[in-house]
Amino acid sequence: MIKFLDLRKVNARFDTLFLEAFNAFQDSGHYILGKNVSAFETNFASYCGTKYAIGVGNGLDAISLIFKSYISLGKLQIGDEVLVPANTYIASILGVIQAGLKPVLVEPHIDSYNISTSAVESEITSKTKAILAVHLYGQLADMISLQQISKQHNLLLIEDAAQAHGAMLEDGRRAGNLADAAAFSFYPSKNLGALGDGGAVTTNDSALADTIKKLRNYGTTSKYVNQFPGVNSRLDEIQALFLNIKLKQLDRDNDVRRKIANRYLSNVKNNKIILPLCPDMNAHVFHLFVVRVAQREEFIAYAKQHRIETLIHYPIPPHKQEALQDFNSLTLPVTEQIHNTVVSLPISPVMTDQDVEYLIKVLNNY
Repeated sequence: MIKFLDLRKVNARFDTLFLEAFNAFQDSGHYILGKNVSAFETNFASYCGTKYAIGVGNGLDAISLIFKSYISLGKLQIGDEVLVPANTYIASILGVIQAGLKPVLVEPHIDSYNISTSAVESEITSKTKAILAVHLYGQLADMISLQQISKQHNLLLIEDAAQAHGAMLEDGRRAGNLADAAAFSFYPSKNLGALGDGGAVTTNDSALADTIKKLRNYGTTSKYVNQFPGVNSRLDEIQALFLNIKLKQLDRDNDVRRKIANRYLSNVKNNKIILPLCPDMNAHVFHLFVVRVAQREEFIAYAKQHRIETLIHYPIPPHKQEALQDFNSLTLPVTEQIHNTVVSLPISPVMTDQDVEYLIKVLNNY
């Protein structure tokens, strides 16, 4: 069986380093917001090319804390509208809602799966105050166009970079440094994954960074002194320890993912399988390799029969979820087409050449 993602195999490469670092952590006696979190914040900010990185509990909290901080700073108000891609994972939308803002769902490009810039422009009204650009599946949204649009209309531009650690523009700027602020997730399956939950916000805005640091820790300015009604969303010290170790391997792992993706793109020749469009390999870190198949259930059964595990990201579009009943009446044909046909194939830095070759053969015989 070719697993969709063998997390034990991914993390086994770091076992010795993990154990050594854990023993030092245990001996330190400092288990919350200690030197490991500080070190990771410094290292991750440097990696992304930003002045600041603030470790938080998870990717959803990273999104909501960005927006809550802008409200605290007076740059947003409760009820303001935020443009969000309609085909994103629900966490992107929940982060907006939990901050007291109103998400407006925008159709994506059918080929890239990222938010359509022409659709963004058509959805902007006087109530629009921000754009949340999601780098879905690991590929950067059209950030140059979105930067121009946000500047023209005086909108905040936020990245949901939960799946795009290390993706970069042609000028070398990475995800996390392409907007006013960015939200990251370190869920275990991510390209940079912890051994539990974790997240971060990156930004070059000192006021925003300072506010998020306070909000993540009960709104605290100093011990037992609280400026804001904050939350408890701190990156765990132990997860920061693991992430610091794995960050050094991230670029190499992304390169392996790109090589596998390039083999799929070059060698899968089957008109029943629609491959992803990827004009710039550096702008994609292939957190997921997503194809579209008209007869999806048949294809999944075929793959399973040949000992290949696949997943669907995501089977139900957000506007059809019971949790988002206010959006259930929307008709979003591009989004619905994507959610009805996408299938994610195995791709990871620990796949063997034989795994990839076998998978290509099976796909071509479908």
